[in-house]
Amino acid sequence: MKIVSIAYSKKKGTRKTCVQEAVLVKEHGLENDAHAGPWHRQVSFLSAEAIDWAKDKGLDVGFGDFAENISTTGIDWKNAPVGSRFKLGKEAVVEITQIGKECHKKCAIYYQAGDCIMPREGVFARVLNGGSISVGDGIEELPGGD
Repeated sequence: MKIVSIAYSKKKGTRKTCVQEAVLVKEHGLENDAHAGPWHRQVSFLSAEAIDWAKDKGLDVGFGDFAENISTTGIDWKNAPVGSRFKLGKEAVVEITQIGKECHKKCAIYYQAGDCIMPREGVFARVLNGGSISVGDGIEELPGGD
């Protein structure tokens, strides 16, 4: 289980820009990201496998295109129970708060990519412990929390 992409955006509803490293801020989210703040959806996760599935369906997409903050391999996020906790890198810890989301209207991502898998595959979390994260960092599921 590892991080394969980190992305942020200054504006909601847009594709995100990929970076090699970033800082997760306790009870806030990914530093400089438009979705960060004092709420339950501080950070979004999407598996690289889900993005590959979208590519296989013919969508011209890559990391950050579904407005996800962190893409990973080896984790089936949509089946991780709410309350699950994960350590990212050396010190950051997140807790899953929501699986999927309801889209009230089609966003810019839907129109740019032709579909949006975040409502079905995306997972949201709050940051329990901040820290620096980098592409390639390992992810560890922590005991308890659910």
